[in-house]
Amino acid sequence: MERLVRAALIQATLCADASAPVEDIKSAMIDKHVALLADAAGKGAEVVCFQELFYGPYFCAEQSLKWYGLTERIPDGPTTRLLQELAKKHQTVLVASMYEEDLTGVYYNTTAVIDADGTFLGKYRKSHIPHCLPGFWEKFYFKPGNLGYPVFPTRIGKVGVYICYDRHFPEGWRELGLNGAEIVFNPSATVAGLSEYLWKLEQPAAACANIYYVGAINRPGSEAPWNIGHFYGTSYFANPRGQIIAEAPRDGDAIVVADLDLGLIREVRNVWQFYRDRRPETYTATTRL
Repeated sequence: MERLVRAALIQATLCADASAPVEDIKSAMIDKHVALLADAAGKGAEVVCFQELFYGPYFCAEQSLKWYGLTERIPDGPTTRLLQELAKKHQTVLVASMYEEDLTGVYYNTTAVIDADGTFLGKYRKSHIPHCLPGFWEKFYFKPGNLGYPVFPTRIGKVGVYICYDRHFPEGWRELGLNGAEIVFNPSATVAGLSEYLWKLEQPAAACANIYYVGAINRPGSEAPWNIGHFYGTSYFANPRGQIIAEAPRDGDAIVVADLDLGLIREVRNVWQFYRDRRPETYTATTRL
């Protein structure tokens, strides 16, 4: 049975100089996303996801205490409260990646999920933290997530989240499927010359292997003064057959809107019985510490 949901992804260039005060950058990026969200809602979007760490630059290009100033509590911080108001105003489910302070000095790369009536449903903390490549010094900023792989029952369906580097690890994709996800969003910040050849391989493959929709979001443009590479945008939706059904351009601000038929999940799973035929009792090496 057809279950149509209009979903949107927002990719946005940095609209402030990274040398500016942290609060100025944050304010400018939030204002930009408020306007883009209104545009997406005007296009009928019922669920909208922002890019990774949406209210700042990809500051992990350096190791500086300055960027700890972007942290805030979730859900008790001002940005989450603003997003709750906006979700209620637009009657839109919001998925937003932010820099979370749990305790003083304990920080996470966290995505909040807010229902269309403004209710804070919960959060996912990025599980896999890279720190092995020039310009991706994430362990300086983030503790590995400790909330598992939650799936949130929203007005439009069951929503899961994976974040950027997480996408290279198939185990979490499967956990989200086993937990009932119908749409999994992956807000990212990734550059050309590094992982671009994987961008349209891994996530459509995850959608196909787990038989749900994937919304892949990547920021666009280059960010001074670091210029670690070109963030290549190209945000897209993949359906449960692994087909890309809507895609943003490589450069510039963009809103990707797609009508997702959640009824297709049942149709495909009735053909490809991956969940029935899996053999978890034989996969001993995947959980060996």
